[in-house]
Amino acid sequence: MSVPDRSNRTQGIVGGAAAGAVAYVLGYLVVYVTQGDRIEEGLSGINFFADLFGGDPISTWQAAGWMFYNAHFVDVNAPSLIGGAQSGNLITQADGGSLSLLFVLPPLLLIVAGLVAGRTAGASDPADGAQAGAFVLAGYLPLAVIGAFLFRYSVGDGTVAPDLVTAVLLAGAVYPAVFGAIGGAASSLLSD
Repeated sequence: MSVPDRSNRTQGIVGGAAAGAVAYVLGYLVVYVTQGDRIEEGLSGINFFADLFGGDPISTWQAAGWMFYNAHFVDVNAPSLIGGAQSGNLITQADGGSLSLLFVLPPLLLIVAGLVAGRTAGASDPADGAQAGAFVLAGYLPLAVIGAFLFRYSVGDGTVAPDLVTAVLLAGAVYPAVFGAIGGAASSLLSD
């Protein structure tokens, strides 16, 4: 076709990447702000033992990162007291039912990011919108990889961190591609 089509595609890629990055950062911040007190309370006993044995306390911002990855169904791996490792999801292990609402957060933000990407690209049909929306992956994936390393906590010879494989594949690639595409497809329906 012509230059405007290429321009719209470039705008879609840039808009999608920017929307994906904003969705990641906003998702983490929502978890940190809404769950920070709960996290600090839960860490108080753990950090007492860390101080007792000369270790660094676990930061609230790190544990909020674990919970943010848990909202993508990414388990956190931790060394076991009897050797080996264990993995778990802080959200599914919590007693409060309202905490399970965090599972809705990443899809919701990614659908909105896909809407933004589709609108930025000027998508006129659902297929074009889905393609534009899937570009939120370009902004979300790098931050998901960085976060998987940033939210690591060293304890003895082991680490507590999101499972790297599922953090990259599920949280970093599948979630933004699928939910971004859904939002992008929906954006074309809103343009009429």
